[in-house]
Amino acid sequence: MTTAGLVVVGGGPIGLACAIEARLAGMDVLVIEPRDDPIDKACGEGLMPGALAALHRIGVDPPGHPLAGIAYLDGANRVEHRFAERPGRGVRRTVLHRELARRAAELNTRVVRGRVAGLEQRRDGVQLRLADGDLVEAPWVIGADGLHSPVRRLLGLDGRAQHPVRRRYGLRRHYAVAPWTDLVEVHWSPLVEAYVTPVDDRTVGVAVLGPRPLDQAAAIEAIPALGERLAGAEAVTEARGAGPLLQRSRSRASGRVLLAGDASGYVDALTGEGMRVGFAQARAAVAAVRAGNTEQYERAWRATTRDFRMLTTGLVVAARSSFRPRIVPTASARPQLFGAIVERLSR
Repeated sequence: MTTAGLVVVGGGPIGLACAIEARLAGMDVLVIEPRDDPIDKACGEGLMPGALAALHRIGVDPPGHPLAGIAYLDGANRVEHRFAERPGRGVRRTVLHRELARRAAELNTRVVRGRVAGLEQRRDGVQLRLADGDLVEAPWVIGADGLHSPVRRLLGLDGRAQHPVRRRYGLRRHYAVAPWTDLVEVHWSPLVEAYVTPVDDRTVGVAVLGPRPLDQAAAIEAIPALGERLAGAEAVTEARGAGPLLQRSRSRASGRVLLAGDASGYVDALTGEGMRVGFAQARAAVAAVRAGNTEQYERAWRATTRDFRMLTTGLVVAARSSFRPRIVPTASARPQLFGAIVERLSR
C-alpha cells in the first residue's frame, strides 16, 4: 500500500502543474502515469502570454520560439493581432513536458508508473487500485488524465457524447523549415483550420482541426499559401492525432476527487487556449484541496473557463454554419474587435 497527501492521476503538463503547485505548498504528492517521459500529444504547441506567465510563476521556462501574436488567413483575407504586453512562445510538447518533469523532480515529487483501474471513495480519503493490483491511498485525488479520462469515467461523470457527425479531431506534424513569421497563423479553408506554430528556429508545427476523415497532406494542399511555404519541406515527425475534441463532464468534482485540464471537460482547440486554462485549473484545484472545499473548485473552474467556453463554443458553431466563409472577412473588417478577443483569451 502506497500513501500520499495528494495523488495526481496523469503526468502530462496539467498533471505535472498540479503536482508542482502542491509541492510548492508543502504537500506530499504522488503522480500516477502509465507512459514514459517525455509524453507527446497532438496540439498546436503555442503557449499564449498567460500560459507562459503561469509557467514562470511555478519556476518553469521552456525554450522555444517567441510568438508575437495571432493571424487569421483565408487566402483573400488576413487579420492579425500582436499581443499588447508580452509575447507568448511556441514550444514542442515534448520540450514542455521535459521542463515540467524536471521541475517536479527538483521539488521531490514522487512518480509511479501505472494505470488506474479502480477507485473507491471513503469518508476521509480515496483508494485507487492500479492495473497491476497495487493500492494507493490519499485524502485527495486530482484526475488530470486527459480527454478520455479514466478517472472521470470511474466517477460516473462522463457527460453526453457528441453526435458522431458533429465531432472534430486534430492532427499535428512538424516540418523542417525556418519560421517565416513570429505569429501563430490560422489558415481557414472550407472544412478545416490549419494552425502553424514556430517551435524553434528550424521547425514549424502544423495542426489541422476538422471533421473525419482528416488528411493533413490534403488539407495543406488545399491551402495554396501554406502549401507553397511547406513545398519540399521534410516532415520530421509522424502525424499524431487527438479527438473527438468535445468532451463533457457533468461535474468537476465528486467527493474527494477533482478533475483538471482536459479531464474536466473540453470544448475545442480552435482558440488555442487549452494550456492557459489548464494551468489556471491546476492552481485552483490545489487551492481547493488545501481548503478542503470542492465547491470552491467548482466555482473557480467556472470562472476560469467562462470566457474560453463561451467564445470557443460560439466560434465552433460559426465554423459549422453557413457563416464559416465570413469568419476571416468579418474579423478583417473589425480588427479592433478581433484584437480585443485575442487579448481577452490570451491573458
